[in-house]
Amino acid sequence: MALRPQRGRLRLVEPAVPVAEAQAEVGEAGSAFAPEERGRSDVQPGSARGGGAGDRRSAVAGVPAERGGGLTELPDAQLVVLGARGDVNALEQLYRRHAAFAIHLATRIEGSARDVEDIAHDAFLRAFERLGDLVDPAAFRAWLGSIVVHKVRSRMRRARLLGVLGMGKSSEPVDLDALASPAASPHARAQIAQIYALLQTLPADDRIAWILRSVEGHDLETVAQMTDCSLATVKRRISRAQHFLDGHFVDPTHSEASS
Repeated sequence: MALRPQRGRLRLVEPAVPVAEAQAEVGEAGSAFAPEERGRSDVQPGSARGGGAGDRRSAVAGVPAERGGGLTELPDAQLVVLGARGDVNALEQLYRRHAAFAIHLATRIEGSARDVEDIAHDAFLRAFERLGDLVDPAAFRAWLGSIVVHKVRSRMRRARLLGVLGMGKSSEPVDLDALASPAASPHARAQIAQIYALLQTLPADDRIAWILRSVEGHDLETVAQMTDCSLATVKRRISRAQHFLDGHFVDPTHSEASS
């Protein structure tokens, strides 16, 4: 079974099955993968299941929900300008508007929901500390995404090193409940589980580039910006990951049929 990245979808193309039928099984990335929870009301500044980063969140935590109500309709560009001037209410609005996106992105790259809220909180703090460096205030979301990518990449590399040294797990178990949509079929869930299990064996940079392109559906230029490397480097990373998946992915349905 060959996996072919297409913009905006994770397309699984099975040579022995019509393309339309294969797409019907998995379809758009959003139908098989858990959708981003836009506007989640339960994502509160300073909340995290993992814990251990409360002191670092003091710049965001504790802002009353009713404050800054007049800022809710402002575009990101204006909120960034206000936040850079020290307006805490503007920072709160940016957090509430993009927290679900940051958590969603970290989960997709990690393949697990473990510690992703801490990663997102740390990414926001880093972004808020550097708002004045953002050249295009309207690009806050994409810029935040690049910070999340950097945080996740650092964590993945550290985890791999600890695993090699025998001081930790070599990889986190794939969290299908966090990745797959409740509407995903058992077949699609099995495919996602195998894809992520294979991705965990790849270098962090190749894995991240492939996920941003093939799962998140970003164009190559955006992937290059989010990973802070050249377009040519991104293409090489995605190609290496795709070649590996092409050679190792086994369709669970065909495996069951052959046995």
